Amino acid sequence: MTDGTGAATTATTDALGHVTRSRQRVAVIIPAKDESRRIAATVRAARAIPHVDLVLVVDDGSVDNTQDVAREAGAVVVRHSHNRGKAAAMETGAAVVAMRDTDDRPPRLLLFIDGDMGDTAVNTAPLVPPVFERAADVSIALLPPQPGAGGRGIVVGAARRAIASLTGWTPTQPLSGTRCLTREAFEAATPLARGWGVETGMTIDLLRQGFVAVEVPCELRHRPSGTDLRGQLHRAAQYRDVLLAVSNRRMRGAASAVRGKLAPPAAPRTHR
Repeated sequence: MTDGTGAATTATTDALGHVTRSRQRVAVIIPAKDESRRIAATVRAARAIPHVDLVLVVDDGSVDNTQDVAREAGAVVVRHSHNRGKAAAMETGAAVVAMRDTDDRPPRLLLFIDGDMGDTAVNTAPLVPPVFERAADVSIALLPPQPGAGGRGIVVGAARRAIASLTGWTPTQPLSGTRCLTREAFEAATPLARGWGVETGMTIDLLRQGFVAVEVPCELRHRPSGTDLRGQLHRAAQYRDVLLAVSNRRMRGAASAVRGKLAPPAAPRTHR
């Protein structure tokens, strides 16, 4: 192949890639429970993110009017009749987005954000370009220190060490749930880990399968857990769920290693 032909091929490939990216859309998925006070501001801010054409709120069994407020702010709303947890809400949201995707356009990128971010939700926009431009399969938000946060870093440290030991990558904020990823990456990470282990489990599963993750600083604010009893109970639940997610993945890895050793060797190839 001549240089001229190669250049033409490259130019055609680049042009096709540009067309594909120009048609790429982003869906914001917001798992929410009893967020009626902040959900409207979060939805309005999310709608202002470039390339976003769908904001979906998954009301996970709220007892307040979260679903009504979110709908009035411009979100599509689906509701769980009872609280099923964040992982189930994420899976429901991704399934609804898939039903709204069309064959003539690429599957939407999935941008997960928390319902309590309010006006700062628009600052998740920097998570989109790394995935949009295919520099990464998942981008994870690095949040600034949150006023009033009462944790001592025990759960964060445990999750960070586990991810590093199982994948070789050491994240700064392993518990950050604000992340953008491709449809392919999301499906590769399912079923998601339950409870507060969802982020740690997702990161481990994706990196083990060869997907690329990056962390991106975002100026976000959310409601942190404090130092009171409620905050301590929250962190205890986080610690439990992270350890469970990690333990499950350690056992899964060990089982895969055993199966690999027990599998019969491949038959040698013969040449005719």
